[in-house]
Amino acid sequence: MTAEDAQVFVISVAAELAGMHPQTLRQYDRLGLVSPSRARGRGRRYSLRDIATLREVQRMSQEDGINLAGIKRILALEAEVVRLRAQVEILRVFAEPGHRVFTAGPEGDVVAVPRGQRGRRPPPAPGALVLWRPGPR
Repeated sequence: MTAEDAQVFVISVAAELAGMHPQTLRQYDRLGLVSPSRARGRGRRYSLRDIATLREVQRMSQEDGINLAGIKRILALEAEVVRLRAQVEILRVFAEPGHRVFTAGPEGDVVAVPRGQRGRRPPPAPGALVLWRPGPR
């Protein structure tokens, strides 16, 4: 966990840092725009990343005129882009020499299978997609 992801700010402090009313943060949590972690007593705890997202939501709403449903979709698509970029990087690393075959399960998890080890591993889960890199011809 990075310092940016540490859940340290109570709602009143997070609202002040984001320049919003605490009730706005509660509404955004209910709508799923920003979902802070919860303390033992169920109090919300916001990270610096959450506060940055709150500011971005406010900017898109006020400056760009995007409604909350549109903002939620934009945030979901941005998160998907980050996830896919990370997966592409994993695939790039696995495609280096010494890794020939890898599998992608139904949830999109990628597992490397080192050269010559394919037969020793359990078969992929049903519905899994097996990919490979052709060797030199």
